[in-house]
Amino acid sequence: MTSADDAQLPPRSFDEDDAYDPMHDAPGIEFVVEDVDFELSDATALTEWIERVAQVHEHKIVQLTYIFCSDEFLHKVNVEYLDHDTYTDVITFDNADDADIIEGDVFISIDRIRENAETHHVSFRDELHRVMIHGVLHLLGYKDKDLLSQTAMRKKEDDCLSLRTF
Repeated sequence: MTSADDAQLPPRSFDEDDAYDPMHDAPGIEFVVEDVDFELSDATALTEWIERVAQVHEHKIVQLTYIFCSDEFLHKVNVEYLDHDTYTDVITFDNADDADIIEGDVFISIDRIRENAETHHVSFRDELHRVMIHGVLHLLGYKDKDLLSQTAMRKKEDDCLSLRTF
């Protein structure tokens, strides 16, 4: 999992007008699918959950965009913007100027989510939600660069997952 604390946000290649669906997006949270066959079935419940996580951490979501994509798409972002020639499940770009707001983009490889779910013997849904909230936790300031912080991050993910009501 990768965080791009100081990285410049990549330009979006998708057509934002076509990607926006008012039935699946709340003000401040947007879900976009790029170059992969994927449909988010519980967007409303996810939005409410993510907003609840932000509230518990005393943050306000100004703009949070999830971009669901393929391994190749995310690998390209990783190489171009972070100079990391590796595959990853998530990359988070923090665009917030204030410490108490969430503003950023979370790129998620659906290919990695499928593989991780199988490897860890969990459902695709649970692994997707774990990675989605992992991105939010980075935007809240949590790090995972060493073993101690990775353990703390996993605990925070579990805490956040327990807030789901769906």
